[in-house]
Amino acid sequence: MLSRALPAAAAAALLLTLSACGSDDSQAESDGPKSSESSDWKSIVKPGTTKCDYAEDPTGASKEVDAPQETAQYTGKVAATINTSAGPLGVTLDADKAPCTVNSFLSLSSQDYYDGTSCHRLGANPGFELLQCGDPTGQGTGGPGYTIPDEFKDSDTFPAGTLAMANTGQPNSGGSQFFMVFGDTQLPPSYTVFGTLDEAGIKTLQKVGEAGVAEAGPDGTGAPKKPVKFETVTVG
Repeated sequence: MLSRALPAAAAAALLLTLSACGSDDSQAESDGPKSSESSDWKSIVKPGTTKCDYAEDPTGASKEVDAPQETAQYTGKVAATINTSAGPLGVTLDADKAPCTVNSFLSLSSQDYYDGTSCHRLGANPGFELLQCGDPTGQGTGGPGYTIPDEFKDSDTFPAGTLAMANTGQPNSGGSQFFMVFGDTQLPPSYTVFGTLDEAGIKTLQKVGEAGVAEAGPDGTGAPKKPVKFETVTVG
């Protein structure tokens, strides 16, 4: 199960814990944009009609942030770049397929929520090759203080290049954590797919995968040996 870790007591009760390890924040940041303020967020707003129920998460927010607007603010395909210490990751977000998820991701990005965060979980075995990110605590337990409604389909698959949301295994429990697939991965269709990585981004993450896991947990995953720290997310 690919889950967003819960606080210790809840995780033990639901058996949904991850092998969550923090990343080494001492990694020097690469050259590139250092603030999401450089991105023209207003220029990509194309309000749709989808209403999104962003329910309050009782575990609270790991980083102070405003909840997204309840009406999805984007339609169609939205190009963005996640600038990281490992290199830029070009992504295309699908606001038609997953309007509430894309709405949340771009809202968080525009508020610098992801800036300075480190990816905490790497899977580097054949059939399970992905990097999980988006938690300000770096431990796999954090979120934005609200949850996102599920937007997955039974036909969803997870080939290399997939961008999808993590969750706790419970319905409508996505938050800020997501995973990027760099090798065809076998997962049940219970994770919202909301975009794709470009070929260069896939290759960048494959190099992270080749470096391996710093200390593997029982499921073989753990913090990447080559740390990946987000600098900023830009659009266009």
